Amino acid sequence: MRLRHACAPSAVLLTAASAMLLAAPTAHAAANPGPGFPAHYAAPYVETWNSPGAIAAAESATGLKYYTLAFVINGNGSCNATFNGDTAISDSGWTGAVNTLRASGGDAIVSFGGASGTELAEACTSVASLQAQYQRVVDTLNLTRIDLDVEGATLDDTAANDRRNQALANLQSYYASQGRTLTVDYTLPVDTTGLESDALSLLNNAKSHGVNVNLVNIMTMDYGPNEEMGQAAISAAQGLHSQLGQIWTGKSSAQLWAMEGNTPMLGVNDSTNEVFTTGDASSLESFAQANGIQELSYWSLGRDQACASVGTYSDTCSGTQQSTYQFASTFNALTGGSSGGGGSHTGQVTGYQGLCLDDRSASTANFNPVQVYTCNGTAAQQWTPGSDGTLRVLGKCLDVNAAGTADGTTVDLYDCNGTGAQIWQPQANGSLLNPQSGKCLDDTNWSTTPGTQTQIWTCSGNANQQWTLPS
Repeated sequence: MRLRHACAPSAVLLTAASAMLLAAPTAHAAANPGPGFPAHYAAPYVETWNSPGAIAAAESATGLKYYTLAFVINGNGSCNATFNGDTAISDSGWTGAVNTLRASGGDAIVSFGGASGTELAEACTSVASLQAQYQRVVDTLNLTRIDLDVEGATLDDTAANDRRNQALANLQSYYASQGRTLTVDYTLPVDTTGLESDALSLLNNAKSHGVNVNLVNIMTMDYGPNEEMGQAAISAAQGLHSQLGQIWTGKSSAQLWAMEGNTPMLGVNDSTNEVFTTGDASSLESFAQANGIQELSYWSLGRDQACASVGTYSDTCSGTQQSTYQFASTFNALTGGSSGGGGSHTGQVTGYQGLCLDDRSASTANFNPVQVYTCNGTAAQQWTPGSDGTLRVLGKCLDVNAAGTADGTTVDLYDCNGTGAQIWQPQANGSLLNPQSGKCLDDTNWSTTPGTQTQIWTCSGNANQQWTLPS
């Protein structure tokens, strides 16, 4: 991580040597089996060179139950899987942290690779030896899901890529024969328009070997030039969607979105001109909800806190304005809450006389009016009720202007920021209450004229305050 430019597949036949290797007895698993993962979830990267207690601390503060342990690389000796090159996979601190997480209903992914050290597919020079190291990690931690973070020069090592994909396909086939599932994710560098050719070659090679790739997680960070980082992450996801469709041609649009993960570097990136803010996080989470992206992650859990000063890069804090674990809390809204590709939780919000809640001219500018308009099915009318109480469209939130509380205060669009001005609570009579103001979303003056901006008003239960959310 942190380095950028710096249908079931057919069964894979194991060689006799590989079959003997995989069938050999393995050490008793040190970690308890986990419950697995929901269809949509957040799973930030946890630095294994920091304290294993980081997981419990973040879960206690945010309720987030899924984490990605970074990274397994080659350690002392030849072809030897370790955490961070120097910590045993069976380390009691990390197996204990995984057991505690699973006891609370969560689960862990282990990521192989990253930007530093020697990646296992380069250290292990045969498919059989590489398979053995992957299996040792999977069995020791009782994993159902692994992540392969391939970047930098490793991504251009075609022999290692081929060896890795053969080993992964063999492992999936072996575990399937044992009644188990091994889910494989790939984490890859990306441009604002999508994957580059070396990453596409790796995925095509995986498909050719029969690897069942669960998702492609893109590192939406460190592009180089100045970028608006939230929009850059969304643009990269849109580009990836098209590219995945060219590789996995039999999948629907919704299935392709569900194959995506998105991993920004929170706060100040390695290039200090690139800053991924809390507002960017809200926009990306809203986009993921609306489209059914499977996973949101970020680099890294240890940086999810404010620095003493804003605007500088640090390994231990974000360098942007935030509260502790604010990114974890924002992304955790995805967990269990996305319907996928415009499904049952994203759609039109209809009000008085059948008019729809509409983002005027489909603009994403802050303070853009939210109006009533003839229902037309456009993106400006595709609202997602978030599990955090927000109503989101085009990556922005329905917002009471200037957090006003007076009758007649207009309602507009604004960067999602977690404030009370953006919380909307459905009531039994169909109204939408903004609890901060104590007022309800209101079709101004009972208007039936398309283009009338909405407002807040004293809750009355009248028809011009009754709204039907996506179901």
